[in-house]
Amino acid sequence: MIILSTKEIQKSYGMDLIIKDASFTLQEKDKVGVIGVNGAGKSTLFKIIAGIEDRDSGELYLGKNMSIGYMSQFLDFQWDTTLWQEMLKVFSDIIEIENKLKGLEHEISSMKSGADEARMESLMKAYSSLQQEYENNDGFAYESKIRGVLKGLGFSPQDYDNRVALFSGGQKTRVALGKVLLEKRDILLLDEPTNYLDIEAVEWLESFLKDYKGALMIISHDRYLLDNVTNRTFEIENGRLLEYEGNYSYYIVKKDENREQAQKEYENQQKEIARQEAIIARYRQYNREKSIKQAESREKMLEKMERLEKPEALPKKAHFKFEPKLRSGNDVLKLENVSKSFGRPLFQNFSLEIKRGDKVALLGPNGIGKTTLLKIIAGILKPDKGTLRFGMSVFPAYYDQEQEGLSSDKMVIDEIWDAYPELNQTTIRNALAAFLFQGEDVFKEISVLSGGEKSRIALLKLMPSKANFLLLDEPTNHLDMESKGVLEAALSGYSGTVLFISHDRYFLNKVATKVVELTSQGGKLYDGGYSYYLKKRELLDTDDGGASESEKNSEVKNDWLKQKEEKAKERRQQKRLETIEKEIEIAEARIKEIDMLLEQPDIYSDHIKCNELSEEKENLCAQTDELLEEWADIQ
Repeated sequence: MIILSTKEIQKSYGMDLIIKDASFTLQEKDKVGVIGVNGAGKSTLFKIIAGIEDRDSGELYLGKNMSIGYMSQFLDFQWDTTLWQEMLKVFSDIIEIENKLKGLEHEISSMKSGADEARMESLMKAYSSLQQEYENNDGFAYESKIRGVLKGLGFSPQDYDNRVALFSGGQKTRVALGKVLLEKRDILLLDEPTNYLDIEAVEWLESFLKDYKGALMIISHDRYLLDNVTNRTFEIENGRLLEYEGNYSYYIVKKDENREQAQKEYENQQKEIARQEAIIARYRQYNREKSIKQAESREKMLEKMERLEKPEALPKKAHFKFEPKLRSGNDVLKLENVSKSFGRPLFQNFSLEIKRGDKVALLGPNGIGKTTLLKIIAGILKPDKGTLRFGMSVFPAYYDQEQEGLSSDKMVIDEIWDAYPELNQTTIRNALAAFLFQGEDVFKEISVLSGGEKSRIALLKLMPSKANFLLLDEPTNHLDMESKGVLEAALSGYSGTVLFISHDRYFLNKVATKVVELTSQGGKLYDGGYSYYLKKRELLDTDDGGASESEKNSEVKNDWLKQKEEKAKERRQQKRLETIEKEIEIAEARIKEIDMLLEQPDIYSDHIKCNELSEEKENLCAQTDELLEEWADIQ
């Protein structure tokens, strides 16, 4: 069923036409990856769909009663609530029902036996109706859902009472993502949701989105997530939206096929036009009535022909290959029982051996010390404990995005050429083009470059160096998808050794031959690539007794029923406590009254009356003792 459709949407900002034709339909179960170069109009399209921005022209149809959830990568936060309070806002309707149920429970429990039966029946009917609505909306599970999403996005219970206003930008983005995921809208629009997520959180998000019941449109540079989650791909190119009926990998293949096919069709049409024009010219040369009519007929045919636009030239595939100038020994690095602290322990007793040609991915949660470990190996930091030994002829080089080795007064091309004067201009410009420096960009001064551009230059400068052991900290940051592919191919074909940190799982899968997982107590080596690591970890999780989704849902419901029973028990006990205290109060008042009566002369002189009162007092005291024991047990 179509739940959203657009036709010929256009959007301009001033003189810049950002979107000139966005036409598509969205089915209720579609999961669409939206891709395109920066500035192509992806975020603009999302804002138009979400109703945040107006379109200049075109049509947009949203299905009846369809709801849209939108998370932008640019957020304005002015929240003065705690994390838990902010997440509860998603379930305000359920919480309102819950409060009404509590009110009815209190009113029902307060009614005395024999009270207005009609009123009681009315209350019970209202309670039953609300309870059914509560259960239909999974009211029993909303707190569990919040905890599950917060845990998946990297928040701990210690964060629940912290004020959102004091969170970092990355934390606030995760809060916004958590809220929009919990809203369970019919159409979910996510703009770069993996920003500020570590690998574990990205994997959780991927699993969540794969199971998401509604439609999804997602802007992301995470190619691994796009491949695993999406079944369609929209590319915005030169203002037009192009559709591909498959995931990212399908799109890559199909796009090249389509461009080649379009080029062939255009060339064939041009040949046919030239052939027809030559025939027309020949007919006119004959200058006979019949030949002139034939020429005119063919001219009309050409006029009616729908001319194909000349396709954009197929972009040249960027290639960048480099090799170490000196081959290292077989043993590249040996770490033994390395430990490091900064106020608090990061990791301890970490050991690792790396051989020549290994491409080792260093994984672990944020804050565990991955960058610190790389800096220890690079000689920038010293370990608190443990030893580090390089093998024969090992020359390490470290990349960390800080660009300290760049000369601010040099041009981009000179920064590379001065470092490698033996390379010719064509080789250098091809390498620069592979890292997004083309045309006049190569003559810019380093001082005017953005942080991302400087990072790309620093990475490129490292590649052809004499180093044969590369230490790379997030090398794919600030690279577009094509440049990532160039780097993947270059590192995969590199005969030297690489130890790298990355959150890009597609990159990890393409480059890593081994994976080491850093923990606070050391590390674990997986003698295979990223896919191998995932399979092994999945087996470990299964051995640890991972529950299925249905089992988890059943557990949630059972927990809720248990909590409900416990709360009902607490209410019964509280009511019984109030009754006991009232009965004790009445008994003690009567005991005092009897004591006063026994002091009166007309009573204590009446032997029979005196015995009756004494016996009553004795029974009351025994009754009070029993009530006090019951009161103590309940307390």
